[in-house]
Amino acid sequence: MASETYQNPRNIVIVGGGVIGCTTAYFLTRHPAFNPAIHKITLLEAQSIASGASGKAGGLLGLWAYPANIVPLSYRLHAELAQEHDGAKRWGYRALHCGSVYATGKLLRAKPASGETMNAGTQQWKKLPKTKKKGKAARIPTDLDWLDSESMLDYSVMGTPQDTAQVHPYLFTNAIAELATEKGAQIILGAVKGIDYSQSDGVKSVTYEDKATKESHTIPATDVVLAAGPWTNSIFPEAPIKAIRAHSVVIKADVSPYAIFTQIDLPRNFSTLGKAGMEERRHAPGDPVNPEMYARPDGTIYACGEGDELIPLPASSDLVVCDESRCDDIYNYLSSISDTISNSEVTAKQACYLPLVDSDSDRGPIIGKTGVPGIFIATGHTCWGVQNSCATGKLMSEFVFDSKAISADVTGSDPKHVMDIAP
Repeated sequence: MASETYQNPRNIVIVGGGVIGCTTAYFLTRHPAFNPAIHKITLLEAQSIASGASGKAGGLLGLWAYPANIVPLSYRLHAELAQEHDGAKRWGYRALHCGSVYATGKLLRAKPASGETMNAGTQQWKKLPKTKKKGKAARIPTDLDWLDSESMLDYSVMGTPQDTAQVHPYLFTNAIAELATEKGAQIILGAVKGIDYSQSDGVKSVTYEDKATKESHTIPATDVVLAAGPWTNSIFPEAPIKAIRAHSVVIKADVSPYAIFTQIDLPRNFSTLGKAGMEERRHAPGDPVNPEMYARPDGTIYACGEGDELIPLPASSDLVVCDESRCDDIYNYLSSISDTISNSEVTAKQACYLPLVDSDSDRGPIIGKTGVPGIFIATGHTCWGVQNSCATGKLMSEFVFDSKAISADVTGSDPKHVMDIAP
């Protein structure tokens, strides 16, 4: 049965050029059954590779991440890919320390990044869906000297270089996409407009609009992998996916290799006004804030804040609205505990949308068969998409060519738990 499946011509279409779609393309081209002479792999991306969250994420990898059923596989595959393809040079792969810091912020002594005073206001922000490993209390590391010692109240170890690493997500996604094309995958920039399928006959074709020419094209498909992140249910409405917006900044500062989760108690008079105005206060003065920051080997610090649902998901990644005042909040909160950061330049302010499974059980991601023959789904990874991308891509290659997952038990991630799938 398997050998027949391998030898039958397959037209595999991947929808989405983020980290999940690109790793799926990569592992499909490395599957023992893939034969470029008879099989065709086409990746359709509406804008550009890594134009969404995959290009604006933090890139933290941890054996302590979730879900536990795919984390070990994905962490190992990240290490293997980095070794095979010089990931340290190509996409900033390295091991690093990870800790949580409890600190008291100080009043800013300089103007915020935008040249305006900043808003510390409302409780419209939402916690990002990242489960933090409970840390082990420890002395503040001496090489964590880019945080102000007088602000630090407590430090806990969350991860070590033995179980924590990082990549630069934009570089990683683009490199993996390039490696996939070298082995036969084709990337087309075009927005999917429809998938022709039926419950009885399965998938037949995919129609897309070419980004450059605006012409419509239909390509045959024997298999379709839906990996469009938060946009997945705009293509396949049955997918129970919702979105949350996340802001981040990149700060030019060459510091020691740490990923830091924070709880910062702001001073009572840390109340400033951004372009949104006083009517949109995001944190009451004195409330704790929880920005995260990851030092990168390229001499920058990536920092992100909490999520919001103020603006619905736009039609495409190029239409995402970035609220610069929220980016300034992140910068100022971290500046309140770090003179190094407050004296450093912000080189990027950005926003993206993360895909969440819309379910009371808060289950995610969903990986596997949709119930429609030939249509598979891989999305809902929240903020652990980069960490779990390699395992997801590997498993999707197995679903396509082997009809089942082999490398990990993904029963808990089966779409049937959250989708109405016929037996």
